[in-house]
Amino acid sequence: MSSPGDPLDELSIPDETTVEEHDIVTDSDVLVGSNSRIEFGVRSRTIAAGERVDFGRHLEVDNDCRLDMLCAVDGSVLVGADAYIGARVHIGGQLLVSGDLDIGDDVEIDEGFETNGWIHTRNPVPALVFYFIVLSQFLRFGDEKGAEEFASALTDADAEHRPPLVIPRGAELSDDAWRVSTPATIGDDCRLHGNIRAESIVVGADTTIFGSLRAREDIEVGSGTVVIGDVTTRNGTVTLQAGCEVRGDVACQELVVHEGADVDGALRAKGDMKLVRRADTASEPAYDEEPAASPSDETSTEQSAGDETSTESAEQSATDST
Repeated sequence: MSSPGDPLDELSIPDETTVEEHDIVTDSDVLVGSNSRIEFGVRSRTIAAGERVDFGRHLEVDNDCRLDMLCAVDGSVLVGADAYIGARVHIGGQLLVSGDLDIGDDVEIDEGFETNGWIHTRNPVPALVFYFIVLSQFLRFGDEKGAEEFASALTDADAEHRPPLVIPRGAELSDDAWRVSTPATIGDDCRLHGNIRAESIVVGADTTIFGSLRAREDIEVGSGTVVIGDVTTRNGTVTLQAGCEVRGDVACQELVVHEGADVDGALRAKGDMKLVRRADTASEPAYDEEPAASPSDETSTEQSAGDETSTESAEQSATDST
């Protein structure tokens, strides 16, 4: 069995994620790949950040917080459970920890720290590295049950199982733009600020994006979603589901527009442009196909065949009599 792919190979934003007063707010866990720049503050259930991640504002975490080596936070860090701070981390405000604090060498905290639990002064194992090495070994040998038990052991058993917010390596997130070199998936009922730049983009239903969408490959906009900006792809197909709204221009290689989608600007496609209509009734075929024969038609056909057989028998009898 081949080894699993990179677990941080996509920007994945779970349902009901919002941006409020320059903070990313989610009830899920947050995983951040190394060498990323997050100019937002983050309010989440947990945070695990790789090496050299910069946060432009404060962090508020309901449970554990893990910051690996050389991370920087331009603000305070509030942790509801345990904190794991790697070597040479810089925190521009206070560090307030409700549980235990595991801290590495040469950590700088500008406004001091408080903890209600034990303090361990050593270099903690990088959280993301340890987690994914162990998990990949389970999957490498096909032990899916062991992988599931390992992942469950790291989370609160009473917590609601929700997919994490995953930010890939080298990402840049700000009010101006969310820039990644990977695919991006945005869930339902989200509210985001900033232009989305990714390899490909899929947006769920009933989401509002205050910015444009731009990708090299395909872009799909879900039903009920509002994009306040342009939707542009260089080589892919743009698909607009019924009920979505784009307040800007759409430019792509090929375009698929479902009936009920609304575009305020111009539509430009180098290739095909397709309008998908909703069937008025369930009896109407969705495509130009030959309708299937009804049971009554089959009965009539069988009856006709029987009549032809009776006629041939009568003619044969007349010939024999002659």
